[in-house]
Amino acid sequence: MIPEKSLVVYKTKPALVLETGEKISISLAGGETLKVREKDIEFLHSGPCTQADLDALLSGTVDGDVKGAWELLLGTTVPLCDLAELAYGAYTVQSAWAAYALLREGLYFLGDITAISSRDAAAVAAGEERRNLKQREQADREAFLARLKSAALDLPADSRFLQDVEALAFGRTEKSRTLRDLDRQETPQEAHRLLLGSGAWTVRVNPHPLRYGLALTPARCVPPPPPAGESRTDLTHLDAYAIDSPWSHDPDDAVSLEKGPLGDTLYVHIADPAASILSGSPADREARGRGATLYLPEGAVRMLSDETLALYALGLSTDEGGTAIDAPSPALTFKLLLAEDGSIREIDIFPSFIRVTRLTYAQADTEPSLAGLFQVAERNLSRRIAAGAAQIDLPETHIAVNGETVAINLIEPYKSTGLVQECMLLAGEGAAAWALQHRLPFPFVSQETGDLPESPLPGMAGSYQLRRCMRPRTLSAKPGLHWGLGLSQYTQVTSPLRRYTDLLAHQQIRAFLQGRPPLSEEEVLLALAAGEAAASATVHAERASRAHWTAVYLAGKTGAQWEGLIMERKGNRFVVMIPALALETQVAARGDLAPNDPITLTLSAVKIPEAELVFVPLT
Repeated sequence: MIPEKSLVVYKTKPALVLETGEKISISLAGGETLKVREKDIEFLHSGPCTQADLDALLSGTVDGDVKGAWELLLGTTVPLCDLAELAYGAYTVQSAWAAYALLREGLYFLGDITAISSRDAAAVAAGEERRNLKQREQADREAFLARLKSAALDLPADSRFLQDVEALAFGRTEKSRTLRDLDRQETPQEAHRLLLGSGAWTVRVNPHPLRYGLALTPARCVPPPPPAGESRTDLTHLDAYAIDSPWSHDPDDAVSLEKGPLGDTLYVHIADPAASILSGSPADREARGRGATLYLPEGAVRMLSDETLALYALGLSTDEGGTAIDAPSPALTFKLLLAEDGSIREIDIFPSFIRVTRLTYAQADTEPSLAGLFQVAERNLSRRIAAGAAQIDLPETHIAVNGETVAINLIEPYKSTGLVQECMLLAGEGAAAWALQHRLPFPFVSQETGDLPESPLPGMAGSYQLRRCMRPRTLSAKPGLHWGLGLSQYTQVTSPLRRYTDLLAHQQIRAFLQGRPPLSEEEVLLALAAGEAAASATVHAERASRAHWTAVYLAGKTGAQWEGLIMERKGNRFVVMIPALALETQVAARGDLAPNDPITLTLSAVKIPEAELVFVPLT
């Protein structure tokens, strides 16, 4: 029977026996009382022990000769009371708990309360080394935390203590011992804030792609070159124009036009990586895992290797005038015979050779030889608008990071931008019709009709309103209406160097053309789902990265004024578009403001970890 006022152990904690019986009433340090069974506790000392004694056990120390007791007990076994006497000179409540702590520590002694023996010398030496190392590490960590709190880190030496913070900032873990020790929230944003505040990171570290689990190293799988013996139609006599932004370095589409008695024939030439990247090949699996090229303000991380770009990009080597100077480019050409209203009468798809002239949008706007292509684009746009296509005209910016400089430039609304867009839409529409005609399992893109307002707003606010009505696009092996484009069927085929779903479509086309078995509908759906899941992460990382670099760009501009336009009212707040930044923000403003009304804002604060910008109306 365990007597009252004795010291016992309950779940490795000291406890005072208050009352005995069928169940034993005990008190823990701090005064909490419990009723337990006798088998749930271990007896240490008969006492008398008081609550004050119990509370003091966890904070007090007992002087003794622990190492001497270890040496004396080598080769023997004793109960806990004997260890207490040998180590501390007497068997008391305090020495009994201290002896139990020695046993729990396991450095010098092993066994249980009834039979304790000394560990051998080698084991003790190794344990002492581990303990000393742990103590040194703890002392080093405490010194690091003191430096961190006083903003006096010793970098880069202290970087090793921040690895858990970096892991959280990059989204590799959900915990951080350092943030916990500092009593700060364990979130990626708080980790980012700490790294910036400590000087371990600068604002130039963009953590967002890694938070979305994306690779920042180039694709490594190099496909074979285009098959040397493959038959390709020679279209080098056509003027083929690859029109893109001046910062684009992966041209994968070009357009040509032929006038004929039956109408205009539009040629949309697309880079042809599926000529050697077969479904299931190493390069295909790597591209599927990436989903799309990751375009960041600090540079592109390509879906396909740089060597693939050298093999298949259209007209990549040009002279100063934009004329191709290397061998003709291999392409997959979509030949579209157009009706007078711009619709597609016939479509043919075949491998080709083309000679490409590269133009920027600014150059294309003033290129006389593109007059016929501009007419094709205008007719197709009119046709789509008549079919209910949505026209959204909101500002866009290009963000570039070059060394220490972050630049945000408004993208000019060139006329040739629409030319390229309409030609690419015609290629996608035609490819969808071609796949249906040949009953080819294919990745189609559709979009349900949005809930349009009864009274659409004019101007930029109207585009904002219309964009909010847009439904998400759907990728499927079944065709369907694409409401936003005003097309009854549609797919994407014009960016196989940049988007995996386009590469998948090309692989299906090429399998059919070469008489090889294409993927089944189920296999297309599986590949489509995997590619789109990866591409979705890419889209989110690009959006977050743009927000990060916008915040970095504005960090030194608090107090600056920006001109905005009211988009809509939300309670007592307004959504405002700042066209120069292509940035939407919400502000609290007074007055009877209406959509499209101008408003001048002042930048009040920038929070880089959250990529949060605070604007207030100019008073």
